[in-house]
Amino acid sequence: MNLLYKSTRNADKTVTASEAILKGLADDGGLFVPVNIPKLDVSLDELKDMTYQETAYSVMKQFLTDFTKEELENCIAKAYDSKFDTEEIAPLVKVDNTYYLELFHGATIAFKDMALSILPHLLTTSAKKNNVKNEIVILTATSGDTGKAALAGFADVEGTRIIVFYPKNGVSKVQELQMVTQKGANTSVVAIHGNFDCAQSGVKAIFENKELAKEMDVAGFQFSSANSINIGRLVPQIVYYVYAYAKLLQNEEIAEGEEINVVVPTGNFGNILAAYFAKQMGIPIAKLICASNENKVLFDFFQTGVYDKNREFILTNSPSMDILISSNLERLIYMIAGQDAEKNSELMQALKSQGVYELTEDMKANLGDFAAGYATEAEVKETIADIYKATGYVIDTHTAVAAKVCKDYQKESKDAKKTVIASTASPYKFARSVMTSIDGKYDALEEFDLIDSLEVVSNVAIPNAVEEIRNAKILHTLECDADKMEETVKEILGV
Repeated sequence: MNLLYKSTRNADKTVTASEAILKGLADDGGLFVPVNIPKLDVSLDELKDMTYQETAYSVMKQFLTDFTKEELENCIAKAYDSKFDTEEIAPLVKVDNTYYLELFHGATIAFKDMALSILPHLLTTSAKKNNVKNEIVILTATSGDTGKAALAGFADVEGTRIIVFYPKNGVSKVQELQMVTQKGANTSVVAIHGNFDCAQSGVKAIFENKELAKEMDVAGFQFSSANSINIGRLVPQIVYYVYAYAKLLQNEEIAEGEEINVVVPTGNFGNILAAYFAKQMGIPIAKLICASNENKVLFDFFQTGVYDKNREFILTNSPSMDILISSNLERLIYMIAGQDAEKNSELMQALKSQGVYELTEDMKANLGDFAAGYATEAEVKETIADIYKATGYVIDTHTAVAAKVCKDYQKESKDAKKTVIASTASPYKFARSVMTSIDGKYDALEEFDLIDSLEVVSNVAIPNAVEEIRNAKILHTLECDADKMEETVKEILGV
């Protein structure tokens, strides 16, 4: 059966999976969602013996129904290969009584690699299927990780260009170096004077500009997105939650059908939404625990049913979560509103005009699958130190947010279910924050001396992604004001 997609803001028009991937964002500014979430057509018992690639095919074929078996398997084989430094792609590591799903073994040592290593292949396949003749221009806003992972995925991919915007002084040193040293004739990186939300809003405004789209079409270009607003990003993320459950089963950590909890550190809501989709597909997940840093707009939302971005924006030591507009939450809002596009549009309009919206009581009642918590900067540091001292396991700042929220949730709820924490980045990506949490003496060291010290402390080899930027040449120095993003794009493309 062909699964179609519609916009969260207009239920009337449907598109195929490949059309939704190509467009990225719907014409009305909404996000594409499947008309229904398909169920897995393999048993949990069959899943437990599958490789990551086989699991990916089992999950993704249910969503991307206009791809042939050969097309999809080809995309998966190209994505999940030797770019990853472990054969299992997403290892599940038991530390004390918690399971860390390590999603950082790809080319850029962050969870974004899990989806962004396959998106270029899904996109170029979609372009061929839909007879696209234009060059596809990927526009991406990043709070640190998406940018590098997208750049690495799209670098020198034929028929594509990629332009990444990141907040100047709003990402870690390693994150910035990873982006500004990126090779590839089709890559551009721009530091904007503003925060991530400015970058994200700017990219959305470019997508929504119909006149600009016409101008680009005449020049032989069309825009698409590598942000998690693209359904081609979200679908591959569902895979690793299915895989994690299957591994617990294979390792006899759980019985078949036993429910687990999942904790996800998130700012843009895409990574936890993927876990929600995995649950809807039939994976026995009980609670989806949303972990926030001090920019706790999502925590407050789950407590009150009010989403309010009108607050101070805080730069934290978990910068990939420094977000006040969680764009992927719109997909959940649409679903808990009973797929009511009109109601969703009304709430999104309120967010745009007043910066706040409130759920109805009926919608609030549909949030029962979720719990939420947050961690302060001090608690993040303490958590990294405590886990290291107790176990020798070193986690990054984002994973520490989740670990703290997990501990708080278990203490308050007395819920003793087995729990998987999405470990979203390598500690090497945030070496300064991690090492100074373990011991303040490390603060005096230079960035790469810190990295060498982290190798000794963690007993984990320095990843290639870090080694290659040690002496890499800076290739991208472009900067712009947040309100000049459109002009900058035109300049880069020579339009």
